[in-house]
Amino acid sequence: MTVAACATRTARTIAAASALVCTVLSGCASVGPDYQRPVVQTPATFSEQGPWKAATPGDLIARGDWWAVFGDPVLDGLEKRALNDSPTLMAYAARVDRARAVAGIAGSFMSPEVAIGGTAGRYRASRNRPDQPDKTPNNRDYESNVFRAPLVASYEVDVWGRVRRIVESARAQAQASVAEYQTVALTLESEIAGTYFRLLQTDEEHRILGQSIVLQRRGRDLVATRKAGGLASELDLTRVETELALTEAGAEDANRRRDDLQLALGLLVGASAGSFQLPAASFEASPPPIPIGLPSDLLERRPDVAAAERTLMARNAEIGVATAAYYPSFRLTGGAGFESSDLSQFLQPESLIWNLAGSVFQPVFNGGRIGFDVARAKAAYAESESNYRGRLLQAFREVDGSLAGLRNLDTQAQFQTTARQKATRSVQLAEIRYRAGLVNVLEVIDAQRTALRAEREALSVRGDQFASTISLVKALGGGWSQRAAAAVNGPVALQK
Repeated sequence: MTVAACATRTARTIAAASALVCTVLSGCASVGPDYQRPVVQTPATFSEQGPWKAATPGDLIARGDWWAVFGDPVLDGLEKRALNDSPTLMAYAARVDRARAVAGIAGSFMSPEVAIGGTAGRYRASRNRPDQPDKTPNNRDYESNVFRAPLVASYEVDVWGRVRRIVESARAQAQASVAEYQTVALTLESEIAGTYFRLLQTDEEHRILGQSIVLQRRGRDLVATRKAGGLASELDLTRVETELALTEAGAEDANRRRDDLQLALGLLVGASAGSFQLPAASFEASPPPIPIGLPSDLLERRPDVAAAERTLMARNAEIGVATAAYYPSFRLTGGAGFESSDLSQFLQPESLIWNLAGSVFQPVFNGGRIGFDVARAKAAYAESESNYRGRLLQAFREVDGSLAGLRNLDTQAQFQTTARQKATRSVQLAEIRYRAGLVNVLEVIDAQRTALRAEREALSVRGDQFASTISLVKALGGGWSQRAAAAVNGPVALQK
């Protein structure tokens, strides 16, 4: 028989065994429960009504760059820079790669394991062994060569679906890691947007204080002139100068807070200390209305909810892995190659070797270990299910809380606008009355102090509106879609 014929015969044997394995597997179902999403009662609509617009199926927050709704090019650049340079995101991206690799390792057990090796050696047998060889010249029977090149294959026949459940669990964990990455990315994006608008708010506050300082200095000069003419007292001038000094101190405090916010923003975007600078900018825009969908949309839009569900799927598959230990495991092994004591005859048909074997292993007694492991898996599933339900309740609460906050802030902003207008008019009237000698300087100072407080409080309300808008976008899941977590076997755009 030729080498080719021997190889063909061996290949047919292995093919027949593989066909048998496939036939067995096609009729077997995986043990353990198949995953079904837990039934969670969701409200038909959110309870809050306010200054936002209802979402249509094509009118949800844009997938990807959700911060673009604010229409600020500087913010756009900061967000994209952070997605590329943030060490925190890089660490979570590495976690995704690791989870994908684990899923790949688990999937590899669905295929046979094939290995090839080679051995070349020489050995000598003992002359005093019981089975002495025939005496030959030079005692060559006591020494010999060995040359071996086997191709070995092994395969666990996944009759009960243990390996399939392991793969199912690993893929779900990989999907959860993608969703966790998106959760961290959404948190980072929200922090950048919030810090950026607080910085703009501080710049605006500094501008308001600067304008007030200019006016107060003019008032101080007026009082000083009146004092020189005997129309005002030293006490009046001291009071005006005290109010001016307090306003100047407030401006310096705004400078300090701006420096802190700029440092924090640089850290968030991954910039080194001292290399990140943002010029002062105006803060005149109003927060945009955010499209609101149905509460059930949170199942699809929130990455933390998707991560909790993917973890639940993995725990469900682990029940099947633990249950499969009750049943016997089957393994096929085989090999083929050449073996000879003479290198010149190594590839001859007579040197061909092969083997094909099957084994079965059935646990009989292990002190209840399998039962305890199944109970552990079921308890882990119950824990993950509770976490999933809790995460959903938290999501509904966060959205309703953000909606309520925006509604209250919208009403507060209207009152604050009225208060600012009235306070500005009061300053004008007080200054006119003071110049006419009808009131003392205290009335002017009080009017100026009230107007400045009204300006700063109105600015604070507007800043809170931006912060609540960002919180609402985050509560709605930003621009994420759970479809991104499902494609763990292909490329997933971690950085938008």
